[in-house]
Amino acid sequence: MTNTITKDIVRCQELLRNNALVAIPTETVYGLAANIYNDEAVRKIFEMKGRPLFNPLIVHIHHLDQLSSLAKSVPEAATKLAERFWPGPLTLILEKNTSVSKLVTAGKSTVAIRMPNHPLTLELLRGLDFPVAAPSANPFTRVSSTSAEHVADYFGDRIPAILDGGPCTVGLESTIVGFDGETVVVYRKGGISIEAIEACVGKVRLLTKNEDAPQAPGMLAKHYSPRTKLVLSDDILKTIEGFTKQKIGVLAFYESNFAKAKVVETLSEKRDLNEAAKNLFAALHRLDQENLDIIIAQRLPNEGLGISINDRLERAGN
Repeated sequence: MTNTITKDIVRCQELLRNNALVAIPTETVYGLAANIYNDEAVRKIFEMKGRPLFNPLIVHIHHLDQLSSLAKSVPEAATKLAERFWPGPLTLILEKNTSVSKLVTAGKSTVAIRMPNHPLTLELLRGLDFPVAAPSANPFTRVSSTSAEHVADYFGDRIPAILDGGPCTVGLESTIVGFDGETVVVYRKGGISIEAIEACVGKVRLLTKNEDAPQAPGMLAKHYSPRTKLVLSDDILKTIEGFTKQKIGVLAFYESNFAKAKVVETLSEKRDLNEAAKNLFAALHRLDQENLDIIIAQRLPNEGLGISINDRLERAGN
């Protein structure tokens, strides 16, 4: 680790101790971080993002031992998942300890916890005596940030510091799971596929939409949206025919030959769903800067991370 990086981490730690906000890199997306034990700092997250207070935040930790200070109990299935996928793009919904602010949990009896898989953020967290709440570093409902540049474009000098950790390697928010007795419940499809979760703990139940009182982030119908209108299509060529007089952008899985489109973004020429996930939000950011009338996005194969990508595109189009 270079001296410059060390200085950047130390500066960000100091800002967090002084209850300021800092944008941090993770493997999923960049997060807008604050000390979970200071309500003034946490409230700044909601204000900066324009996020409603009924939408809970995710707490980020660096070691399994921290769970006992945040959660009343940890089900056996939660332990298996944490041991298998942490650090990584998995968030666990657990019964919270009283030490966790109701502001962080949106008044719920549960808290969302994850351990990010990014060396700079893990180093930052190890030097703090508190975990951080860190939802995605973007205005509410807008496309998530997968680079420091995306964060700067959104917030400029309104945010005291952005810890630049390069492009996010997963590119989709974490998969969020909770527990109903012995049953594992998936509340948000994300960077770990449903198949991988089920290979670890058996069959899961899906509950991924709740407009009124979401149990977890990412459950609202409209989310991850560009300013430009987005349409999700099973047949791009057919859909384009309905918009021939408009400036069209195409978001495709692997094809690039769409003559009637002004601009085309392909997610993975190799047809690799992991690569497509990594590229998704950056491609949406670029398309949104092209002054288009409409973005036509191709539905991906409904398997593996394709399921999570389609979930994002469906919400982006609402």
